[in-house]
Amino acid sequence: MSRTERIKTTACLYFNYLIHGMAIVILAQNMAVLGRQWHVGDAGVSLVISSLGIGRLLVLYVAGDLSDKYGRKLFVRIGIVTYVAFFIGIIFSRSMVEAYFFGILAGMANSFLDSGTYPALMELFPKNQASANIMIKAFASVGELILPIFVASLEHFHLWYGWSFIFCGVAMTLNFLMVQNRTFPKMLVAPKVKRRKPSEKREPGSAKITPRQLFLGIVLTIFGYISMATFYLVSQWLTQYGMSVGLDMTHARMLVSIYSVGSIVGVVTTAILVSRLIKPVWFMLFDTIFSFVALMTVILIPTDSIMNVASFVIGCTAAGGVMQIGLTLMSDIFPSAKGRITGIYYTASGLASFTIPVFTAFISKTSITNIMWFDVAIAGVGILCSLAVLLSFKKGVAGLPKSLTSSSEIKQSLSTEPKLDVK
Repeated sequence: MSRTERIKTTACLYFNYLIHGMAIVILAQNMAVLGRQWHVGDAGVSLVISSLGIGRLLVLYVAGDLSDKYGRKLFVRIGIVTYVAFFIGIIFSRSMVEAYFFGILAGMANSFLDSGTYPALMELFPKNQASANIMIKAFASVGELILPIFVASLEHFHLWYGWSFIFCGVAMTLNFLMVQNRTFPKMLVAPKVKRRKPSEKREPGSAKITPRQLFLGIVLTIFGYISMATFYLVSQWLTQYGMSVGLDMTHARMLVSIYSVGSIVGVVTTAILVSRLIKPVWFMLFDTIFSFVALMTVILIPTDSIMNVASFVIGCTAAGGVMQIGLTLMSDIFPSAKGRITGIYYTASGLASFTIPVFTAFISKTSITNIMWFDVAIAGVGILCSLAVLLSFKKGVAGLPKSLTSSSEIKQSLSTEPKLDVK
């Protein structure tokens, strides 16, 4: 596969996530006008946002498994088409039920993109898997940065809110046409294992999941939920929290943009440091601790300047690529089923994107500050998960190379140059 073709394919994959970043916050940023359109309050819109999590849960694991069989390109294309249906469908929705249906489509679209994109990038860049996956978050963060500014501009000039949805739908449609002409690397699949007769002894070194590998798989799956929950909650409620502590609408909206800038800086920093200086397992721990401290600061010292700084730090740590590090570690623990592992990991994150809006819809009836305390508790669990992963890797994981705990091995070569797959 030529370098030029690889760059073109990669650009298309990343562009999808720029629009996906807009989709993450587009409902929350239009909460007031959509609430009037659907005849519900903020809690009702939050419940609609939870439908994205249901959509992810419905198809993510199956999509990841099928991605290993039928190709990455197919599921990237399905994801784009489904996202277009969401963007157009929301603006024509006139009730919460209709909006909920299209929200489910958005969650499914996210799952389809994840199941095709993450494995494809790991196969496109076998020597830089962690960095390639982390950059997905960078483009999503750019989308999260642009969208609030776009929405605020529409409001300032008294333009129809739906232009933000139409822009995203048209952009996705154009990228679909670009993806059609792109080539994808050949999928890396597990070699078939010859069945062992009952009378035969197991060959030394044959594939077998060890208890510690199983433990790490479970902990990292939980981390997939926690890492998504931590920053997803902030992205949906930071604007409302800012207004509840006295900020005007414009400044409160800008908190999400500041958070997104922090996320972009965090992604770039993570990609550089993980590939050169800091072991990924240590980075997980540092990020979760700093997110916890920043969230506490937002609650305890809600002044303008402190909230600006804390929003940046939360974006830099909680949304700066730590979730992608968890996926890369888990994929390296089970290297022969990257699509399936992506499905499992992001099913957990999909559960978060469904349950968190439901929880916060009820918590918001008491106090939005309590929502932020809820996020602090979630971040605390993230620290425990990171510590468990770190201690397991320090002890060594049977069946894995010791160097997997180092930053250089996270991007180790898979020994061969990927071949083309035009599925």
